[in-house]
Amino acid sequence: MLRKLHSNERDDVEINLSPMIDMVFILLIFFIVTTVFVEETGVEVNKPEAAASIQLEKNSILIAVTKENKVIYGGRDIGISGVSPIIKRLLLQEDLPVIIQADEGSNHGIFARVYGEAKLAGAKKINFSTKR
Repeated sequence: MLRKLHSNERDDVEINLSPMIDMVFILLIFFIVTTVFVEETGVEVNKPEAAASIQLEKNSILIAVTKENKVIYGGRDIGISGVSPIIKRLLLQEDLPVIIQADEGSNHGIFARVYGEAKLAGAKKINFSTKR
């Protein structure tokens, strides 16, 4: 014997979107936190060519030496004397490699002094950037 239940009231069906919105926000926060932000030097440098090169870490300290022999970090001219304090401050947070982007028209002595300042600041990994 089959029984049919009839209801005069209509059951409204709701879709609760709150859990889905929460999940989207959690994923958004996760991707923002795990993204590596690449910091550029702020100047265009004509890098020299090299016979061999390797890909370096994206999360690093970038210092540029322009063809006018200016030392640039974060778009500002810091001079040679500004290299050591900046690297010391950044190395307190995390052990980052230092990458020196020297223009091929820059003075070799300026590059050597920037390298020396980075070494004195405690940088363990110092590399220079070239064209591939």
